[in-house]
Order: sequence, then C-alpha cells, then structure tokens
Amino acid sequence: MLQLSTVTDCLLISNARSACSNELIQKEEVTLCINVSKQQPFPSIRVSTLRVPVYDDPQEDLYKYFDCCADAIANEAERGGRTVVYCKNGHSRSATVCLAYLMKHQGLTLTDAFQVVKSARSVVEPNPGFWTQLERYEQDLKIRRSASHS
Repeated sequence: MLQLSTVTDCLLISNARSACSNELIQKEEVTLCINVSKQQPFPSIRVSTLRVPVYDDPQEDLYKYFDCCADAIANEAERGGRTVVYCKNGHSRSATVCLAYLMKHQGLTLTDAFQVVKSARSVVEPNPGFWTQLERYEQDLKIRRSASHS
C-alpha cells in the first residue's frame, strides 16, 4: 500500500515507492522532497528536491546533514509548504532526518521525537550509528540553546 505518513502538519515520512507516487505527492500537497539515499529516484512531478547522499550504514555521517535538512523542513513550513522525507524503505535514514528536525525546530528530546515519528510510521528504526549521531546532536542542541540564552 502506498502511503505518506504524517509526522506533523508540515512533515511526512515514507519509503521511496510512496514518495515517488505523483498522485500521493499532489494529494498531500507536498512541496519539498528530501531523498535520503544515493540511488532512489525523485517523483517526476515538479516539486523542490534535496538529496542527502548516504547509505543506510551505521558508519555513514548523516550528522553533517542534520542542520540543513531540519532548516529546509522548517523554511518550507514557514512558506506554507509540506515536506516528505524518504529513503528506500522509510525505516532508518528518513526517520533520522525527521528526528533531527523535531529536536531542532520543535524542541523535543530525542526520546519524545522518536515517539512522535514511531507513532506516525511504526516501522521506523534508525540504525545504531545514526542513533548515536542523534544523541550527539541532542547534546549539541542543548549547548547551542544555553549559549544563545546566556
């Protein structure tokens, strides 16, 4: 079954097959597609696109993309747009990017963000390497926030 799962009003998560369905992209009013893979296609319909070229490998450095992806989702939302984040199966890479966004722009802890994404799409499971990167990101965000408030 093809489906885009709603994480927030402006953020959806799915696998590549669903994200490349032009009907679904139109129906869900998606304006930005973040493709977290090296080889998966983009939908053929005209939308903004962002590719994060990583494999679902715990050794991959997905961390370096957290800020730009989180900010892209937030900027799209400010313009009234909606973003779908996807990878091949919609389990690990796409979930990791969604978690980074929720932590940075919704102020959620990693644990709370995971609950939100997991309840939207039950199969999400960031690989252990990505989870460690998210834990580091959570600490970095705390440091940044305390620095900006002092």
